[in-house]
Amino acid sequence: MEQQKLPNATIALVLGIISFIACCCSMGIGGLLFSGIAYFLVTKDEALYMQNPELYSNFSQVKTAKIIALIGLALAVFSLLYSVYQIYSIGGWDAYMENVQEVMDQWQQQNE
Repeated sequence: MEQQKLPNATIALVLGIISFIACCCSMGIGGLLFSGIAYFLVTKDEALYMQNPELYSNFSQVKTAKIIALIGLALAVFSLLYSVYQIYSIGGWDAYMENVQEVMDQWQQQNE
């Protein structure tokens, strides 16, 4: 019987890589979301592989996706915790948003 590929290996790998970028852009929440979905897909494929290992040929890609998803998950948690720390260290959400607005105003003045 011809070996087939595990169905979620490629998408889990792509989502794991996207989670690295999303960690930087959304205070860790996007990275948490993407790496969580990637890890869920990896565990589904691992369970499928364990039922019939001789049917599938790309289990190494699933292992790579699992490692990337776990690293992305760790970075997302770190980024989220750091963002929460920053917000509370400067006086809460309102002070944080005022600081963001000041930075945006300075940036606009420099680009005029």
